[in-house]
Amino acid sequence: MPFDDLLDILFEDNHCLAVNKPCGWPSAHYDGHEETVDRLVKSYLKEKYQKTGNVFLGVVHRLDKPVSGVLMFARTSKGAARLSEQFRENSIEKVYWAVVDRGGKNLPVFGTLEDWLRKDEDEHRVEVVDPDEIGAKQAVLHFRTIAEHDNLALLEVRPQTGRTHQLRVQLAHHGFPIHGDVKYGSRARFGHAIGLHARSLSFLHPVRYEPITLTAEIPKPWRGRFAHLLSREAK
Repeated sequence: MPFDDLLDILFEDNHCLAVNKPCGWPSAHYDGHEETVDRLVKSYLKEKYQKTGNVFLGVVHRLDKPVSGVLMFARTSKGAARLSEQFRENSIEKVYWAVVDRGGKNLPVFGTLEDWLRKDEDEHRVEVVDPDEIGAKQAVLHFRTIAEHDNLALLEVRPQTGRTHQLRVQLAHHGFPIHGDVKYGSRARFGHAIGLHARSLSFLHPVRYEPITLTAEIPKPWRGRFAHLLSREAK
């Protein structure tokens, strides 16, 4: 099967490439042999442009393995440096859709969550801690409640900071774990996925400096499991 049949490519030019990452795939490889999105993209570029040597691909950000949505790569070192700088400075606008377990509680239409997070390297988890704890980093996100149905709610979430597992940890800490995210308190399972999708990414092109917004279609399993929420969103 051609690699472009395996990839949902949202944008591609000489400087950057973005895909709609499927859930269950790691964004980038480390030392393991597990198939990853960056390896797949490199193989796609090698095949498409008939490259004989190594293919450069800059990993400028990541999505957690169970998360789907817009994932950006750089195709040149200049593009990688400039995109990475935008991510570091939080000048890239990231919009997520999150389906959360609301436990019978109603969410406000709009809200802001501010916490301090610390990563536990041994447990591979992130936890909410006091601001004066060693290693604590501020995490801020803004959300809008799009729809509620039964015990679920669909949120549009805009992180102001970019911390590891930030959305998963903050929403769970405030009583609304992401559906299927058993690592952070959800009692439901959702296959290899959790109810978190990187819906859109807005950035400045690293060379032309024009604003670009990319939007990723939601995964097919969402249309079955969350049909009532999505039908309300469409209205």
